[in-house]
Amino acid sequence: MLNSTLLELSALLAAKKVSSVELTRACLERIGRLNRELNAFITFDEERAIAAARRADERRSKGGAGPLTGIPIAHKDIFCTTGLRTTCGSRMLENYTSPYDAHVVDELERAGMPLVGKCNMDEFAMGSSNESSYFGPARNPWNRDLVPGGSSGGSAAAVAARMVPVATGTDTGGSIRQPASFSGVSGIKPTYGVCSRYGMVAFASSLDQAGVLGKSAADLALVLSAMAGFDERDSTSLDRPKEDYARFLDNDIKGLRIGLPKQYFVDGVDPDVRARVEEAVRWYQSQGATRVEVDLPNAALGVPVYYVIAPAEASSNLSRFDGVRYGHRAKDYTDLVDLYCRTRAEGFGPEVKRRILIGTYVLSHGYYDAYYLQAQKVRRLIARDFTQAFERCDVLMGPVAPTTAFAVGARSGDPVQMYLGDVFTVPTSLAGLPCLSIPCGFDRKGLPVGLQLMGSYFSEASLLGIAHRYQQVTDWHLRVPTETPL
Repeated sequence: MLNSTLLELSALLAAKKVSSVELTRACLERIGRLNRELNAFITFDEERAIAAARRADERRSKGGAGPLTGIPIAHKDIFCTTGLRTTCGSRMLENYTSPYDAHVVDELERAGMPLVGKCNMDEFAMGSSNESSYFGPARNPWNRDLVPGGSSGGSAAAVAARMVPVATGTDTGGSIRQPASFSGVSGIKPTYGVCSRYGMVAFASSLDQAGVLGKSAADLALVLSAMAGFDERDSTSLDRPKEDYARFLDNDIKGLRIGLPKQYFVDGVDPDVRARVEEAVRWYQSQGATRVEVDLPNAALGVPVYYVIAPAEASSNLSRFDGVRYGHRAKDYTDLVDLYCRTRAEGFGPEVKRRILIGTYVLSHGYYDAYYLQAQKVRRLIARDFTQAFERCDVLMGPVAPTTAFAVGARSGDPVQMYLGDVFTVPTSLAGLPCLSIPCGFDRKGLPVGLQLMGSYFSEASLLGIAHRYQQVTDWHLRVPTETPL
């Protein structure tokens, strides 16, 4: 049952072959059994989850259920939830409980999905390995000595280990796609502005976007259809009609033009990663798709541009955590300035402090023009490269990351090496484009490899359809880690 897709679970619930309470209890039992080793969840609430499941069963019995009603979900611990703490993986918010729900949380609750808990993450979503969490690193279900990816690593690990059928995540520079790739699940980052950021604790406001991690593209389509939509409380939310993101799942891919950016197939990409991606592309070609070589000349500048813009925005957004309004507060201080200093020194971890310092530096007088302004100019060039590429192709494909999952601690002492792992994900984030990762095989060590699909603005439904056709003839997305058997 726990390896079923959302449509299969929905059918079981509709046929009364299983109840939401039974399904939710199965998830909670698995969380209780596996979380001690995987550390995928920071918080889970059995009483609250079962109560929500009972309400879902009552709703189904009265004939008012939707396709998601009664299916359990977990949220990345960056989404505000009433009655359940929101920590952002930080000591700063270790005991914080929000007085309101995030828009995404509210929409999925309205769809009838019981919330079982909040997933581990890199502190304030800053990281690519889930190692910067104050609550300790989440572990990769395929090998517990390895990272699950980040910053949505807890969500990816929870879905991969079948602790929940689906989980939310956020993607600022690849934080849904990279953990999806490392953990062997599917994950989508929609076009910037498609999902409301209201109630999602801000890291880099012009880049942060909510998304979904699940077993399959069809699962992603179902959840995204429920959670996306205009929200007047978010000034960056796009006023567009609601979409059915599953509408193209059965589309023919004959004649599809697949663009392969030459910058994504270079030395430094693990040979197994490249081989699995190319095998997937060849399958699409065998179904009538055509291959187009494209050039993204400014893509290589994505990492330095991102690590100027994102820290700059973070330094501004995190200034609210000062020990005065809410969150952690230092106990011993001499005056107001000392309170600020001690609170922030105690509350923030090393990676967050590093990015705040970088961001403050690039925004300071004398450096704003040299760094931040120049980075914004190059950001526009990167977006223009993608626009021109989509004049020649319908979708771009390539690896999500240069390697598969790496060992816990292997890169924590070298921030630059860690940042370079985002080289294939940050360009699309800077451009605000939709993209997703789906499993496309394993490397020689038995670790999952992700295929990245990138589309033009608002092409989520098409991307999901392209991914779904591949998943109809492969079972990579249904493989369960041997260390967490069902």
